[in-house]
Amino acid sequence: MKMNFLQKYQKEFAEYDRLDHDFIDDMKIWDQLNKWENPSREDVRLVLKKAEQCVRLEPEETAILIQNKDETTIQEMYELAQQLKKEVYGDRIVFFAPLYISDECANNCVYCGFRRSNSAIHRKTLSMDEIEQEVRIMIEEGQKRTVLVYGESPTTDIDFICETVKKVYSVKTEHGEIRRANINCAPLSVEELQKLKAVGIGTFQVFQETYHHQTYREVHPKGTIKGHYRWRLYCMDRAQQAGVDDNGIGVLFGLYDWRFEVMGLLYHTIHLEETFNGVGPHTISIPRITPATGTPYSQNPKYAVSDSDFKKLVAVLRLSVPYTGLICTARESEEVRKEVIPLGITQIDGGTRIGVGGYAKSQKANQLPDKEQFTIGDSRTLDDVIKEICDMDYIPSFCTACYRSGRTGEHFMKVAKSRFVHNYCLPNAILTFKEYLLDYASEETRLRGEEVLKQHLEQFKDKPVYNTIVRNLQRIELGERDLRL
Repeated sequence: MKMNFLQKYQKEFAEYDRLDHDFIDDMKIWDQLNKWENPSREDVRLVLKKAEQCVRLEPEETAILIQNKDETTIQEMYELAQQLKKEVYGDRIVFFAPLYISDECANNCVYCGFRRSNSAIHRKTLSMDEIEQEVRIMIEEGQKRTVLVYGESPTTDIDFICETVKKVYSVKTEHGEIRRANINCAPLSVEELQKLKAVGIGTFQVFQETYHHQTYREVHPKGTIKGHYRWRLYCMDRAQQAGVDDNGIGVLFGLYDWRFEVMGLLYHTIHLEETFNGVGPHTISIPRITPATGTPYSQNPKYAVSDSDFKKLVAVLRLSVPYTGLICTARESEEVRKEVIPLGITQIDGGTRIGVGGYAKSQKANQLPDKEQFTIGDSRTLDDVIKEICDMDYIPSFCTACYRSGRTGEHFMKVAKSRFVHNYCLPNAILTFKEYLLDYASEETRLRGEEVLKQHLEQFKDKPVYNTIVRNLQRIELGERDLRL
């Protein structure tokens, strides 16, 4: 069984091996970074002037921002990043929560708590009944969006993944359901991705972990499926070919120099946009390495990213790809998340448990170390995180309207690049947040949340959509749910 699993994609591996090169040129990236090792204020401001137009930057322009060390223009970068986020996405933060389905894995990535050689992890794959139990708890805490997470194993093949998606969507409670299930799993073939599309997934996420070829080889041993760099690198190409046009990319910051990784994310975006009629990633995730049980590599990574550099890379990504969502997960502490959210973050998780079976077994993350892939920094409840977002004058959103209305891929990109997306996002944020306040919020959060709702509703007062929003809010108060634009 193991041999068949390892040989599963060998024919496709061979096709990628025949390529003379891929779209990540390590030497070229370092040449660009070294060329702009000390950009002037004028150099930086010329790039910022272009960024004001809400267009994707070119690699050398991004290299200038990455290498900028001048505090005055770094602050200007932060201010523009915040402005662009507001212009494109408005003052809303989308919430989701991960659901770990399995920690069984055939790979042996040196930084990961789920690697097959880690005897400190107690392996578990949820049954369908256990998935239902987890989902019911998530729903009753107020979750509407989830990302399903799997190790790469014969146990969690494509048919199993599809069945888990169906199970998640089938669970209904008095107050709600999961309306969108994203997938974070191993790279798949076109045929497998077509099966995922058929069961109605949301975003399909595969993170390259590191774009640096040598580092990739060092941390992903030979003899594993994940050891094949290009099979992973071109996964989103296969997703687009399969009609799965809502994609999420990312790296694990700390495996290699963060400056190189940001450039890699940009080159990946450019490759997808040039190959698929302007459709790049819907989201970019920016996790940093955190300690994992039984995983020495994760305790003191050579390329650990400081908080100040993390703040800077968030701003650089927002300026470089202003229309792409940025996800900052609960790996980060509440203090760090509060610092970087204004710089361009569009999605966060709250109430997160990352152990397999964690929602049923614990009230917070980091309480099941032998079942968790890594440790997280923000273990607060969903209600606590929502209250803080309200105190920051943002509006929490559980919206799933774009994906369920067909606004994905090329359609979504056209809306996002025109800065029109917030015209959908904010009204739907208002409606979904109203549901949360009525059904799940603590009294303190409900009172603060109603103030935020009123504040954000006011900005639509002179627009045609205002009356529609007000009518839908009244319908929600009378018991209707899942109203959307």
